Amino acid sequence: MRRLSLGVLAAAAVFVPSVASAQARMCAVPQQLSRPRPDLPSAREPRRVLPIGGYTLALTWSPGYCRVNARDAEARFQCRSGNRFGFTLHGLWPDGYGAQWPQYCSSTGLVPAAVVRETLCATPSTQLIQHEWAKHGTCTALSMRDYFATARRLYGGLHYPDMDALSRRQLTVAQFRAAFAAANPGVPAEAVRVTTTRDWLDEIWLCLDTRMRYARCRPDSGGAPASARLRIWR
Repeated sequence: MRRLSLGVLAAAAVFVPSVASAQARMCAVPQQLSRPRPDLPSAREPRRVLPIGGYTLALTWSPGYCRVNARDAEARFQCRSGNRFGFTLHGLWPDGYGAQWPQYCSSTGLVPAAVVRETLCATPSTQLIQHEWAKHGTCTALSMRDYFATARRLYGGLHYPDMDALSRRQLTVAQFRAAFAAANPGVPAEAVRVTTTRDWLDEIWLCLDTRMRYARCRPDSGGAPASARLRIWR
């Protein structure tokens, strides 16, 4: 298990203290970036152009992700390159008004290296960055650069409860949601969804309205039940 520390190590390898941050605790962008593959709609993931009824900001708990995926080639930068992450930015997803959501709204080329470089310490996978823009970003009214800048701004504005202390407690999803809301006065507990695998924390999904303000999630928007047990890998 890893001991949690605080702070952000930027691409320039300068350590910047950050109170209540569990984001990038150490991140150095390599000079040579891996080239993403095109991410395209398919029969399983078809193109859907639908009205946007709100947004989800999805955050991945990196220690838990790396516990399961560390050997995957796509996880090398995140899990095996000497970098250390807490919560990472999975993506900013436009939601629909019903059970479906817009995706792959227009064709797109590869995300330029400059945008990847700006985003990699938030979303530590060049392929995931490509996927997020192709599947989700193309359905917004934002340019590519503005889409990633908006996602990074929302991600960078969050604070986190003491994940080390929480990992040592008997915890429910409702208690975690309350702790997260307490660390973020602008985020009500009703805007927080938690996803798990066998009770282990996977991700936090934060609900936003069409103006990207944190708002109560719809009852059918997913996540583990409030009473469910929650364990946090560290």
